[in-house]
Amino acid sequence: MQKEEIQHIIDLKTKPLGALGLLEKIALKISLVQQKKQLELIQPHLIVFASDHGIAQSGVSAYPAEVTPQMVFNFLNNGAAINVFCNQNKIDLTIVDAGVNYDFEDYSVLKNCKVTKSTKNFLYEPAMTLDQLEQCFDYSKTIVDEIAQNGTNIIGFGEMGIGNTSSASMLVHYLTDLPLAQCVGRGTGLNDEQLQNKINILNEAKNTHEKINDPKQILATFGGFEVAQMTAAMLSAYEHNMLLMIDGYIASAAFLVASKLKPEILNNAIFCHQSDESGHQYLLNYFNEEPILKINLRVGEGTGCALAYPIIKSAVNFYNDMASFESAGVSNKETQVEC
Repeated sequence: MQKEEIQHIIDLKTKPLGALGLLEKIALKISLVQQKKQLELIQPHLIVFASDHGIAQSGVSAYPAEVTPQMVFNFLNNGAAINVFCNQNKIDLTIVDAGVNYDFEDYSVLKNCKVTKSTKNFLYEPAMTLDQLEQCFDYSKTIVDEIAQNGTNIIGFGEMGIGNTSSASMLVHYLTDLPLAQCVGRGTGLNDEQLQNKINILNEAKNTHEKINDPKQILATFGGFEVAQMTAAMLSAYEHNMLLMIDGYIASAAFLVASKLKPEILNNAIFCHQSDESGHQYLLNYFNEEPILKINLRVGEGTGCALAYPIIKSAVNFYNDMASFESAGVSNKETQVEC
């Protein structure tokens, strides 16, 4: 179906034109992706990628790097925010060790996609090699292919990694030409002095590396293993024609890289929330996209995806089940006759 035909179906539901607001835009997007008269959301799934960052050694975060493996254990013990919200909304959850600086003994539940223990410190050298980047892409393709076998047609992406807002800031700066200071936020809760120190460190890192234009090289230079695997997972999910639920700033930065490699991927993306991380608003404006939620989230983990999912489901349900003016026998503005 063409966009005009789908919009006509939406407009003829028993409501004033545009009265369901963003729900109508979501329904339009889903219908364009699925090309069905009856839309459906099948086996919703969320992947959380975790990795450590070498840049964390330079003091860009209010939390120590040890928090990354500690939070992975929290995910596995069903104790994190993302566990609560996925359980609440019946979303399957996969946790991936993309490069955590810890030796996990049990990988029966945790997906072992560890490239190595942490990226390098991009203040001094590229975060990863191009070979390591390709390894990230291979891991993610395998994960998403397995999920697709279950029939999943909607997938979300989350992350955990101390230092990854610094990584995201550099990716956004290099790929959008937004001023670096606009791309840098408080991350895990920096005060004003710590924030300025973070900006100074990232400016120094920028001076370390010559001008880079290739998206993959930019990702290898500044990305984390979890960011790289998330980027690759988004691309793989797009190849399966899944709907992509995009979380906050780090996930949106990963999506930015994916969109530079495959511009059409924007057609399948649903931006779930606007993060409290300052650069996220600029990035959403860059995409010309409106997020579903704006509730000052900055916890990461894919929490915005899990919280927005019921609203996405409501968009599908109104499109499928809401009566039209004709079927309900209700006069609309176009059929009313003045006396």
